Amino acid sequence: MDLGPEPLPQIKVDRKIVAAVAVFSTLAGVLVSLMLMGRFSIAMTMLLSFITYLISIYALTRKLEDAREASNKLMAGVVTGSFALIVFPLVSVLWTVVSKGAARFDGMFFSESLRNVLGDGGGGQHAIVGTLIVTGIAAVLSVPIGIMVAVYLVEYGRGPLAKAVTRMVDVMTGIPSIVAGLFAYALFVLFTGPGHRSGLAGGVALAVLMMPIVVRTSEEMLRLVPNELREASYALGVTKWRTIVKVVIPTAIAGILTGVTLAIARVVGETAPLLVTAGLADSLHTDPFSGRMTTLATMAYYSYKTPGVPPQASYDRGWTAALVLVLIVALLFAIARLLARVLKPKGLR
Repeated sequence: MDLGPEPLPQIKVDRKIVAAVAVFSTLAGVLVSLMLMGRFSIAMTMLLSFITYLISIYALTRKLEDAREASNKLMAGVVTGSFALIVFPLVSVLWTVVSKGAARFDGMFFSESLRNVLGDGGGGQHAIVGTLIVTGIAAVLSVPIGIMVAVYLVEYGRGPLAKAVTRMVDVMTGIPSIVAGLFAYALFVLFTGPGHRSGLAGGVALAVLMMPIVVRTSEEMLRLVPNELREASYALGVTKWRTIVKVVIPTAIAGILTGVTLAIARVVGETAPLLVTAGLADSLHTDPFSGRMTTLATMAYYSYKTPGVPPQASYDRGWTAALVLVLIVALLFAIARLLARVLKPKGLR
């Protein structure tokens, strides 16, 4: 019995069709951008291509499939476009820093300072050492205090004092960096008089900025530790403080280290507080208790603010300082992930 021709199979909007629509939308965006502006514009092309893609993928999916799947494809396109909107500026900044910083990324930059340097010579050794010293001081001051405050808020804080500490941490999270610099400067003025500049003062300023981040991240990680682990330790007769030291903190150490790394990354590129507290020096200085100390961030700032002769040499050194700063932050994140993997309890790996 002949029932007529078989119905055609339904066409799905697969990855090949999505890729074809993306290519078509890109070409359309380029053409429309050229017609409207008379020249090629990356921003206008991306905007027009994105709009064209959303309209095309929605109409095509609604035609070939149904309205539900069309809405799904539309929202997926919106989410993907939002991701690209965030990633593109980041990639653009990284590419600019790498391309311009590579001009002086050589052995001279890591082995020489700017002492008695005129013209194209010199490097950023003093700024690299200053960055490590000032950031190290800030970490030594803020990390132990921040973790202890977090332990207090999670394990002991139940009264009005804990609420007051929580509010204070919230306030410190939002203070401008220059305020932290002025606080550290005023603190040292009380003991050493006006005009004091040192790496220690810069470390104190950065510690003020780091502390609330360490407290908040450590607090969240400690709260994620299951109460069953604490109760099991108490059931074995272990005291509370030993439970915290031997059970709670080791369990949360991976997240705590990540928070510490985020805090260091937050302050390692700070410029404003260090201009007030640490100042600027052209030579290598390793004593944090006296004398001015330069960091990579302040070096990059002064390379553009007060360039030497020829100015292009100062600009190149400033870009290289920014590149080294980015590499230091990337290295810190890699070290933190490695330590988190090594120190995480075996049952949670």
